[in-house]
Amino acid sequence: MFKQSATSVINRPVLAVLATTMLLGAASSANAAPFKNLPADQDAQLSVGVNALYVNSAYDLDDNEIRVLPGVFYDNNRFYARGASAGVYAINDGTNQLSAYAQLAGNSFDPDDANGALQGLNERKISAAAGITYLRRTPVGGFRAQVATDVLDHSGGSSARLTYLARITKDKLTVYPSIGFEYYDDEYNEYYYGVTAEESAKTGVAAYKANSSLNPYINVSANYDFNERWAGFFNQSLSYLPNEQYDSPMVDSRTEATTTLGLLYKF
Repeated sequence: MFKQSATSVINRPVLAVLATTMLLGAASSANAAPFKNLPADQDAQLSVGVNALYVNSAYDLDDNEIRVLPGVFYDNNRFYARGASAGVYAINDGTNQLSAYAQLAGNSFDPDDANGALQGLNERKISAAAGITYLRRTPVGGFRAQVATDVLDHSGGSSARLTYLARITKDKLTVYPSIGFEYYDDEYNEYYYGVTAEESAKTGVAAYKANSSLNPYINVSANYDFNERWAGFFNQSLSYLPNEQYDSPMVDSRTEATTTLGLLYKF
């Protein structure tokens, strides 16, 4: 699906070596200057709740998807859980954060919801990804880099993300706008947007070979504390599909958006 972009393909062996190197380096650096990890927060608050997601998919579907997922939020400076992701810090000194993490990842394509001949294609499933993430806090906001790979081997693909994050607080409301780019390798895109020769022969849908892509995106999250125990959560994400994905016969939109509403209870 992608014409090979100027961005080189990140494969799983490269990710494994990179992750190992960074985490080993972080472990040794955490015991010496300039990194001095924060102490474990014994008063860290656990929040649990439920999130309703409305997915306006770029796929050519009859109906957009609604998902209901549990949400867990916790961070004690040693490990964290944020919605559908969880991780362990190797470095967390208040300015620098380096962690290994796992999260839900990928798209979903249900042929039963597709239009026309696309109903004969194979299902594409949401997967789980694991990788490393580094965040640097500065006076003008945070800068985060992430690399991850599919650990359930649905696509077998890898991704990388660069993000700028800000935080705006007003009384009980906190807003987190962010903007960045996400790279998907050819294996990821081939699984989620490619059409194999076998599928083409069976359905008449044109075969499509996917290459790697670079996707710009924006995201806005907000949290509102109703009281000491209850909080509301909102998230809106919007991703732009480059030609490598948009040219797939499975796709009929340049954008993909997800709206999330959640309710959290704080223990």
